[in-house]
Amino acid sequence: MYSICGQLKRLCYNLSMNKLSVRYFIGKKVRAIWNEKYSKWFFSATDIVSILAETDNSRRYWNVIKSRNEMLKELTTQDKLYAEDGKKYLTDVLDENGIKLMALTIPSKNRENLINWLSGAMDPLDEQSKRRAYELFDSDIIDDNDIGKTKSLIQIHSFLFGGLYEFAGKIRTRTISKGGFTFANGDFLPSVLESIDNMPDRTFDEIIEKYVEMNIAHPFMEGNGRSTRIWLDLLIKQRLGKCIDWSKIEKVDYLNAMRESPYSSHLIHDLLKSSLVSNIDSREIFMKGIDYSYYYEEE
Repeated sequence: MYSICGQLKRLCYNLSMNKLSVRYFIGKKVRAIWNEKYSKWFFSATDIVSILAETDNSRRYWNVIKSRNEMLKELTTQDKLYAEDGKKYLTDVLDENGIKLMALTIPSKNRENLINWLSGAMDPLDEQSKRRAYELFDSDIIDDNDIGKTKSLIQIHSFLFGGLYEFAGKIRTRTISKGGFTFANGDFLPSVLESIDNMPDRTFDEIIEKYVEMNIAHPFMEGNGRSTRIWLDLLIKQRLGKCIDWSKIEKVDYLNAMRESPYSSHLIHDLLKSSLVSNIDSREIFMKGIDYSYYYEEE
């Protein structure tokens, strides 16, 4: 029965939609793949072995320890990752729990640092998520048909905060407030988000109204502002062929406009419209936008 459950689990993993990423642990490449069905990242087993065992023959080492540990074998699935030759091959991958089990199996001086890296304790959370935000410029993590939908916002939040927040990519169930303003009630949030998904978003005015409503919904426990600004950028880029140069928007002006937006969207509408530019493929504007977006969140 245990083996059958493991086979079914692997089948479910392989049927789901996946996205690729590359992470770095003290300069060493770790290939990762996002599993949408289970809303979590899986990491190359051999890349992790090369870090823990510090061996050039990580594949052979991995096969040996996997064969000796039935639980580790059950936690292992396979997905296609890019190899050094630029081609995709089926590769053994593990989620965070599997890697922690592997770390207990392999004596290593890097064990503690690796566990801290997985939990986000090695660097400040904002720095880690900001580096991931930079990666979005070259990423295809969001399908065109999903842009402007809650689904794409969930993907962005998961990409930024996976492994950093336990609730990354998960819609909150609690009701939260900030600065005296209460966001959408957690009990009714799914229906609120469905209504937002159905809002039109073909014109700039419609997009801003949708952005304001998504901000009022505030679907996650933390990380809403950073995720939703990227979500807004993608929507404006696809619909209008424009993007926001966030470096033109002062922090105090943006925060004041957002505080006013639940009652009147005129301030945020005019502020964002005056900052629209046409060079949507500029890496510099994108990177500056991420820097300013994170700056807005600083206390």
